[in-house]
Amino acid sequence: MMEKIIIESQNAPAPIGPYNQAVLSGNTLYLSGQIAINPTNQEFEGGSIEEQAKRVMSNLKAVLKEADLGFENVVKSTIYVSDLNDFSTVNDIYGDYFILNPPARETVQVAALPKGAKVEISMIAVK
Repeated sequence: MMEKIIIESQNAPAPIGPYNQAVLSGNTLYLSGQIAINPTNQEFEGGSIEEQAKRVMSNLKAVLKEADLGFENVVKSTIYVSDLNDFSTVNDIYGDYFILNPPARETVQVAALPKGAKVEISMIAVK
């Protein structure tokens, strides 16, 4: 039976539903989608797309770090945006975290995201 280890960082927002920040199975870490929630006060930071994208990446970084991983371990990302016109802004901020050998990825526009977020990103990383 495959072991399933729950990863929880105090430096990322607590889940707002029945899920975990991340699950490690074997050498693969599955990170739940993050939106712009401040882990200090659990409040949604609904500012500009730039602010939201930076907070999302910061939250993901904290979860990766809790599992002793970094962005260099990410092999797959999914970006959800509520407005595809925000793609280039999110792409620029996201790109700052993946200078060399970025992961596979798709970006999709969705009708809505939790708490009215403009962007949500999930990832898969490998040790």
